[in-house]
Amino acid sequence: MDEQRFYITTAIDYPNSRPHIGTAFEKIGADVQARFRRMEGAHVHFLMGNDENTHKVTLRARELGLEAKPYVDDMARQFQEVWRALEISNDDFIQTSEERHHAGCRKFIQAVYDAGDIYKGVYAGHYCVGCESFKTEKDVAEGGGRCPNHPNAELTWLEEDIYYFRLSAYRDRLLAHYAAHPDFIQPESRRNEIISLVETELRDVAITRKGFAWGIRVPFDEDHTIYVWFDALLNYVTAVGYGTDEERFARTWPADVHVIGKDITRFHCALWPAMLMSAGLPLPKKVFGHGFVYRKNEETGEAEKLSKSLGNVVEPMELIEKFSAEAFRYYFMSQCPFGGDGEFSFERFADAYNSGLANNLGNLYSRILTMCLKYFQGDLGSVEGLDLTAWRRGLDLPALIEDVRAKVGEFDYTAALQRIWLEVVDSANKYIQETQPFKLAKTDPEATRVVLANLADWMRTVAILIKPFLPQTSETFYGAFDFGDGRPWEAVSYASAATPIASGSFRVTAPIVDGKPAPLFPKVEAR
Repeated sequence: MDEQRFYITTAIDYPNSRPHIGTAFEKIGADVQARFRRMEGAHVHFLMGNDENTHKVTLRARELGLEAKPYVDDMARQFQEVWRALEISNDDFIQTSEERHHAGCRKFIQAVYDAGDIYKGVYAGHYCVGCESFKTEKDVAEGGGRCPNHPNAELTWLEEDIYYFRLSAYRDRLLAHYAAHPDFIQPESRRNEIISLVETELRDVAITRKGFAWGIRVPFDEDHTIYVWFDALLNYVTAVGYGTDEERFARTWPADVHVIGKDITRFHCALWPAMLMSAGLPLPKKVFGHGFVYRKNEETGEAEKLSKSLGNVVEPMELIEKFSAEAFRYYFMSQCPFGGDGEFSFERFADAYNSGLANNLGNLYSRILTMCLKYFQGDLGSVEGLDLTAWRRGLDLPALIEDVRAKVGEFDYTAALQRIWLEVVDSANKYIQETQPFKLAKTDPEATRVVLANLADWMRTVAILIKPFLPQTSETFYGAFDFGDGRPWEAVSYASAATPIASGSFRVTAPIVDGKPAPLFPKVEAR
């Protein structure tokens, strides 16, 4: 059962504003992995959530004249509306204001305190409200006196009584874990950064604040609340039963992969594993730090990270309403390397949509179904005895599928989609050019039937390969014909794509409007 379990998480989000496309980039990347693992037969638990016990939340709620709890509940509703619109298939959504999280956090911090890894002290330093963290002198210098991540926000000098976690005591254990588990931090560039940080800059960290009404009380000192990172990171264990359902926790933990932004790898790859070591809990198997989505500044020509403070954010719903959720998923997974950085503009989005979806995938869908309807009234009859490998000649499909499987499992989504489009999708265009069924139908109906049956099998194959990326489109492709092999859509895997159907019939079952298949991806303009 351990081999069939797969627990994946994303970073939980600050609900001080609605999610933007950079936030959605992370969620879609994690969703592709979750869908892929389900196809592979794993019992997946996919967790997302909101980080609510923060000072920014109280400030934003106060601006709106609200109490914190009603505010975070409404923001959780808004976030989940966006995730549903993007077809995100998460199994759970945790709000850190929930009792299950509070109970688990109090149990965890007490365990770390009992282990002797928490002590009281005084902290004086530069604090960034945007990051909800203290900045080192190196951070301040790199930011020119401001936070490198929030250059438009002033740093605040704070001095207060707090509790510390002895992170520095875990330097050798962390380095030993990285050496023993080279895949723990991915991609490789993130691993090198963290090793350097742990070797040279690992310091004890502040884990409580004093004088805040909103937050989780420290069990051994009720005047203090748990500081944001020591609280937020714990969502990964509290959501699956730590402190409330130990049987479920033992069944689900450790996580197979945490999907997070590259700017918070230090918290997830150094602080988080040290916390778990102190509490005596297993470490997650992998942390994947994805890149950022940048947007070009039209005045300066510079690519800028999406930021509310810079005024360059784009909300996902804007693109979903103009294009579609499938177009959104296609662009960010095919044009933005998940382990690196990508760039967004409305023009680039429209170009990728038109070339990859409207002119290619969607056009093939319409052409194939139209010919089946025109020449055979939508019924190609039995496929027994037909050679359904003709469309894939010159293409080593089993080898390609294995390579795509490997790339998807490694989060190399752009490379996987590139192979699917350049080799599998384009194979249909080439096959149509070679066989010319629109001409063949005039002289040889049986040969035409064989060609169209091959194209129907091509649609089945493509449907399976794009299933983790474009869930609606893939199901539409797979449901375009009654393939007759008795295999439900939920049961198909990448292995299913390698072998042609040997029995049954190909009958068009796609939605038909006025004698034509409904268009999937109408062409659009950028604005």
